[in-house]
Amino acid sequence: MTTLQAIKADITTLPVDAIVNAANNSLLGGGGVDGAIHRAAGPELLAECRTLNGCLTGEAKITRGYQLPCQYVIHTVGPVWQGGDADEVALLASCYRESLLLAERHQIKTLAFPAISCGAYGFPIEQAVDIAVRTVHECIKQRNGFSLITFCCFDETMQQHYQQRLEGL
Repeated sequence: MTTLQAIKADITTLPVDAIVNAANNSLLGGGGVDGAIHRAAGPELLAECRTLNGCLTGEAKITRGYQLPCQYVIHTVGPVWQGGDADEVALLASCYRESLLLAERHQIKTLAFPAISCGAYGFPIEQAVDIAVRTVHECIKQRNGFSLITFCCFDETMQQHYQQRLEGL
């Protein structure tokens, strides 16, 4: 049985098998979580990301974790919120599904997600949290090879949104 939890923490410090990076399409670093992960992992992460030829929105790619405490980083590109009429909901759900499929293929048992698309990409928080929790819950019902999935939140307000949604499962 998989444990789902929401915590307030710096995702770059978590001792899990893999963390998910809310990346941009280039995979070459950026602001927010993406920049923090690249800084903490060291220059080797950027060098490996250069070999991946970017990533489409809603898809995911995997690299080593380098100087991070995790073995892997799963990079996924969330959608930029454009009002809800540009397939943002399906693309965000795809980020979580594709990340979990990659994790499963690499026998990852513990995984941490940030709040994908909730920062600079402007996705409405309550809707994004619902999509994240619902999609992860549906995926683990079909494939239960995970022991712990963490929703890593950047502040207490975000953690409360996740916690309330998790309590509704």
